[in-house]
Amino acid sequence: MTTTTPRAFLILHGWQNHRPAGHWQHWLADRLTERGHAVTYPQLPDPDDPALEVWLGELSRHLGALDAGRERVVIAHSLSAVLWLHAVARGLPGPDTVDRVLLVAPPSGAVLAGHPEVAEFVVPSLDGSALPNPTRLVAGDDDPYCPEGAQSAYGTPLGLTAELLPGAAHVDLDAGYGSWPSVLEWCETGDARFTVRPGQRS
Repeated sequence: MTTTTPRAFLILHGWQNHRPAGHWQHWLADRLTERGHAVTYPQLPDPDDPALEVWLGELSRHLGALDAGRERVVIAHSLSAVLWLHAVARGLPGPDTVDRVLLVAPPSGAVLAGHPEVAEFVVPSLDGSALPNPTRLVAGDDDPYCPEGAQSAYGTPLGLTAELLPGAAHVDLDAGYGSWPSVLEWCETGDARFTVRPGQRS
């Protein structure tokens, strides 16, 4: 299947994620590829014990490789959503070249600080931070990795309205997120209402 508006997508996974075939990001990468888009869905180094500087370097490298002739879109889940915010806070080159961004289920700083493997990913104060591109923030309303709630932890400091999915937890495979049609719709139109996936476990 082809599309009349081919885009370039960068899909970024989270902590302890080895890109399992059943995960919604894997499903999304396959669907977008089938529709004629350019899709980059890399395995980031050492996902069980990631290094912030290494992941920032990988982010920069993959952003630089996106086709500048297409609309460029980033979809970041969990720890990679926080990775994106680190890059923005530091003013690193690359994020400002992206056309739109989706941040899904970023874990809170308190949760990150409680795990030595990812404690260095705790984001500095976000109050007043300006995002360089249109950004949407989507999370479960009961995410165990963000007990403060996505609106309090990220939405308010970033000037975003968190779109909360009832019972979606961390929006991952454990929560039943394999196929997720509304994220595919957003990727292709930029204007979708995010809904829980059909058959989601509650």
